[in-house]
Amino acid sequence: MFKTNNVTSRIFERQIRTPAPGTSVHSARRFYENLVPSFTIYDVECPDHSFFKFTDDGQYFVCFSRNRQDLIVYRPTWLSFSCKGEDCDNNQELPPQVKRFESFFTQLYVKPLASCNELICKDFFLYMESNQFGIFATSTAQIQDARGTDGAILGVPSFEKITIHLFRLEDGFKLDEKVFHNDCVNLTHNMGAFLYDDLLAVVSLRYQTIHILQIRDSGNLVDVRAIGAYCREDDELFINSSSQLAGNRGDLVDNGTNHDQPNSNNSFLSGIKQRLLSFIFREIWSEETDQTQRVQCLKKKFYFHFQDYVDLVILKVQFLDRHHLLIKFGSVDVGASRNTDQLPAFFAVYNMETTEIVAFYQNAADELYLLFERFCDHFHATSINSMYMNFISSHSNNIHALEQLKSMKNKATSISQDSARHDNALLDTISSIVF
Repeated sequence: MFKTNNVTSRIFERQIRTPAPGTSVHSARRFYENLVPSFTIYDVECPDHSFFKFTDDGQYFVCFSRNRQDLIVYRPTWLSFSCKGEDCDNNQELPPQVKRFESFFTQLYVKPLASCNELICKDFFLYMESNQFGIFATSTAQIQDARGTDGAILGVPSFEKITIHLFRLEDGFKLDEKVFHNDCVNLTHNMGAFLYDDLLAVVSLRYQTIHILQIRDSGNLVDVRAIGAYCREDDELFINSSSQLAGNRGDLVDNGTNHDQPNSNNSFLSGIKQRLLSFIFREIWSEETDQTQRVQCLKKKFYFHFQDYVDLVILKVQFLDRHHLLIKFGSVDVGASRNTDQLPAFFAVYNMETTEIVAFYQNAADELYLLFERFCDHFHATSINSMYMNFISSHSNNIHALEQLKSMKNKATSISQDSARHDNALLDTISSIVF
């Protein structure tokens, strides 16, 4: 079928012809072949704001006030000026208004976001495209030498208050908020939170808990589950009832003379850590069939590194789908670091419904890299339900991108002389792309 590059013909064709199902975005993108920005305007008069980013759909431009107290949202006006001919280097034809910021953006509103003792986290923003909801965060000042509390991880800083705000970007109405007290969430570049459709995962570094929230269409943040110390909703009730029963039996034996003993619950590993250790144990157990070799293998691969596994902390998390989480484990020393991509890490796939670890990658860079190579689209931060995601080429759905990736991989392998450094480089690449 004949296709013309004339923009007028394309507009007329769009009016009389319906594109194939699911290809409307692809058809609209063809107009960029005709409408190409070819001139840059410098020294534009801009307001004194901290400009942040556009939303994924390009409908809103999010900014913050310089004192990090107010939210300011603009709407782009898109094509505002044009010039005749192919040579647009001579800007004498453009009117004086072209030097003004207001010629390209329309301010929708200014809303107070942070309280008097809080500041806006200017690197944190998540956008729910289906409802045009924006998720922001504010926090108080960081407390480095935080006092240890029950269940808190030592060495992790604390914030007196961290607030997750849910806004409707259309009119700036605040819908709901979620507050974390005396906690630590790494909000830099959204590292401590992940949005998948209507599900929001927030990682508490201080208490090693993954909070799963659901964003309702009504604008409410609903607690779905908390994964950490407990994996199922009734785990805490079961443990407390068992402890109470054991305490009653102890009272019958010693008539209440043993009240100074510490709480035995404090010696328990968290539920997610127990799931991880049991999975590692079973994987090593199944490697050998001979009983003697099995015991030796467990001593070498499991018990020798047992404390290292126990000391692992949850650093990041992301959804693979609505039931599976990809969890990044690492050292507590880097739990609140701004950049953890260059440090050794472990990855685990966790099923929220069965509360089981279904995969664990212990420095197995080649296996993890192969999975990423084949299923790259599943690691994208954006929901797979977004319409434009079907038109993003990756090495999982495009043979040319796959050949380019293999060429880069072979080149990196030939240059690298140290295999251990090569494995770490692969893990760092996957970690930086996935998270």
